[in-house]
Amino acid sequence: MAQKGGPCYRGQQLLDNAPCQAAVNRGSRALLFSKYRALLIQCRLYRHASGSPFGGAGERSETERARLLTERMKPMKIIVDMMGGDNAPLAVLEGAAAAVKEYGVQLIGVGDEALVRKTAADNNISLDGIELVNCTEAIEMCDEPARAIRTKKDSSIVVGLNMLKEGKGDAFVSAGSTGALHVGASLIVRTLRGVKRPALATMVPAKNKAYLLLDCGANVECRPEMLAAFAVMGSCYVNKVEGRTSPSVALANNGAEESKGTPMLREAHQLLKTIPGICFVGNIEPRDVPNGDVDVVVCDGFTGNVILKLTEGVAKMLLGMLKGMFLKNLGGKLAYLLLKDSVSDLKHQMDSEEYGGAPFLGAKQPVIKAHGSSKAKGIKNAIRQAKICVENDLCGTMQSALDELKPSQAD
Repeated sequence: MAQKGGPCYRGQQLLDNAPCQAAVNRGSRALLFSKYRALLIQCRLYRHASGSPFGGAGERSETERARLLTERMKPMKIIVDMMGGDNAPLAVLEGAAAAVKEYGVQLIGVGDEALVRKTAADNNISLDGIELVNCTEAIEMCDEPARAIRTKKDSSIVVGLNMLKEGKGDAFVSAGSTGALHVGASLIVRTLRGVKRPALATMVPAKNKAYLLLDCGANVECRPEMLAAFAVMGSCYVNKVEGRTSPSVALANNGAEESKGTPMLREAHQLLKTIPGICFVGNIEPRDVPNGDVDVVVCDGFTGNVILKLTEGVAKMLLGMLKGMFLKNLGGKLAYLLLKDSVSDLKHQMDSEEYGGAPFLGAKQPVIKAHGSSKAKGIKNAIRQAKICVENDLCGTMQSALDELKPSQAD
């Protein structure tokens, strides 16, 4: 029974009285159901904040409930680095404008405001829904990451990450320097409890289904407990963002047997077997990774980067060979006409821009790294990725899962 006077009670009253509204005009009916929808949202927020079984939040004080209700009713704002990437600011602007139109998000663009406005005007790109914040510096790909973060205080990456830390936005998206983003996420946004350094994770296309690869370049050397934290965070991400229940986790190794690998990998294997809440299926050999039989592949940053770049290279080579085969003679061209739809599906499946970007898992707030060569579609999907992370409270879920690890494993 809904509490009298509460949003659930008022929503139920509207529902009960809805049949009586059949005689009213179309505009009134639209207003009625608009109000009802708003009340339903309030009802769900009320249940979550009050600690009912629907929200799973436990008992909270009136002050805490009021704070949670206020936070969840604020419009989402995603901060976008307008100067990051090979095709900035045009591709970033095009992707941001498309995201505003398609996803209804509010964006804060950080960068050279004069240049951004000129680019938008020259290319007839609307800035509706995009608030611009001027920056006088930019971090280049050739800059040493730690020094750039310390010295270029008015760069788009540093300003954007500081805005995220201060609560002026809910997530940060950039196609800029990976190293600078990693350092900035660690030093400015900070990390979750139990995480020393964020892991760079990315969805990689595969035969059966795309898998999450982490770490794929941020932490070249890892300890077993770091790999355990990666497994927990990767499971949370695939569950919350990709919508997969009980995602399977495998450890990249040079053999499937428990006895294979370096001492660190053997220790990590034994540790992963004891982690609660993850579905660890054992070691996976590199030759089996592209099959996409598992949801999460865990490894150190050096191994992950080799797997990622080798996969990209082989895919590009095969698609190029396939194209050459079809264009070689008349028979090939006729075969292409028959297989055109299948080839298009394959190219779509192997397109990294469909997945948007690579999140830095372990940062206290969502930080998404789009590919440096991203075009408009890649930026738009990176913003979609950030939106899903915020909507599903990904960082909060990860922290709860990490807190279940033993202190000896998390420290």
